[in-house]
Amino acid sequence: MVAAQSPAQVPDDLVQVGFIFGAYGLVGGVRIRPFSTDADALLHAKTWWLDKPGLHGVEVKRAKMHSGDVVATLVEIADRDRAEALKGAAVFIPRSQFPKLDDEDEFYWSDLIGLAVENQQGESLGVVHDMMSNGPQSILRVTPAAAPDGSQSTDERLIPFVDQFIITVDKAAKKIVVDWGLDY
Repeated sequence: MVAAQSPAQVPDDLVQVGFIFGAYGLVGGVRIRPFSTDADALLHAKTWWLDKPGLHGVEVKRAKMHSGDVVATLVEIADRDRAEALKGAAVFIPRSQFPKLDDEDEFYWSDLIGLAVENQQGESLGVVHDMMSNGPQSILRVTPAAAPDGSQSTDERLIPFVDQFIITVDKAAKKIVVDWGLDY
């Protein structure tokens, strides 16, 4: 395995883009479950950062899509046992290495996490704490905002990230406006 990198060499814009969920083949390939359906960042980055056993960079020999996952071979991982030992490792890529988006209405999930969500009536619904996919669409996972009486619900809101419900995304203002009621 590649030796641990010094903290000065670790990029400060790392974003988790998936995780290794097993070995692939007999010669040290790994199978990655990407957080994106197209996995462009994983397929084009020459170096990935893994958090197992500690945060370290690995050079990617080859990566390709296979049945909705990414399969890859990594430098210095030459057998199935070493690949299997990486099971559960988070895979990170510097945000600066993500492919440029073609449209201003396209977003990486990492760009949406942490944005405040409010409805068209100006009522706060909470903050995007995560994203998920149900196949055909991405879904905002919103941690609820505190109620006017100061109480806070523990129920998260799941809001489909589709034109029908998403009115605007303003990354500069760190806010998403949605067509979604407080009682949904």
